[in-house]
Amino acid sequence: MSIVVTGATGQLGRLVIDELLATVPAHRVAAVVRNKEKAADLAGRGVELRVADYSRPETLADAFEAGDRVLLISGSEVGQRVAQHAAVIAAATAAGVAQLAYTGILGGPEADFRLADEHKETERLILESGLPYTFLRNGWYTENYTEHLAPVLQHGAVVASAGEGRVASAPRADYAAAAAAALTGEGHLHQVYELSGDTAWSFAEYAAEVARLSGKEIAYQDVPAETHLSVLTGAGVPEAFAEILVDVDAAVRRGALARRSGDLARLIGRPTTPVAETIEAALRTA
Repeated sequence: MSIVVTGATGQLGRLVIDELLATVPAHRVAAVVRNKEKAADLAGRGVELRVADYSRPETLADAFEAGDRVLLISGSEVGQRVAQHAAVIAAATAAGVAQLAYTGILGGPEADFRLADEHKETERLILESGLPYTFLRNGWYTENYTEHLAPVLQHGAVVASAGEGRVASAPRADYAAAAAAALTGEGHLHQVYELSGDTAWSFAEYAAEVARLSGKEIAYQDVPAETHLSVLTGAGVPEAFAEILVDVDAAVRRGALARRSGDLARLIGRPTTPVAETIEAALRTA
């Protein structure tokens, strides 16, 4: 039996592997990857590599074995994820895995924004499969914002269309620690975890924190959705994805990403990482 992480060379996947190797012998950890060369460092640490591609179902036949505990990290190709995830679920079912954990989205069936649709459908498919499941409904990564600090610092503004809405974010490392805990601990089968940061912040508070830590004047500019869309497309974001981001801000305005259950802190056994720490780390490389 192995603990198997799909999408293992992605940003979240690598952090999950790191967490697992802190407590699990390397020979019990397997990484499902598309490119073996990109995962050479994982192999060097003793992790078993299984080459497969979400978009090529035939390659998934040997990705899992009976009794494996599997983490399905959701794909990044919006619009293609249901078919990709369905292929993984089918392969996991055929193999007879002991657990299928899935990184969904905060709110699950109650999430009322477009980016949630594929996650909700994936959860439905997992339930229909009959596999022992664990739903890790991840809230927003703080890095969704801190990875784009350069233009904020350049223009002195955080631009969004979220009004006074709040985001209970946490860094990827916190979500990775939660996933590792769910894969290695007991009592997580058939459980649903709503994962989010301990504190929900507003964009005005985020801008003020960036200003404090950078020593620059940073303001929050709340703009209409149409203006926000123009700003994003003008910065090179493809229009279809820019529309999704603006729709997310509308959800933030409604409070959809501010919910706090405490599940994330309970799973990782400590408070979630404050947004200021992630901002400070990002500023060192901005």
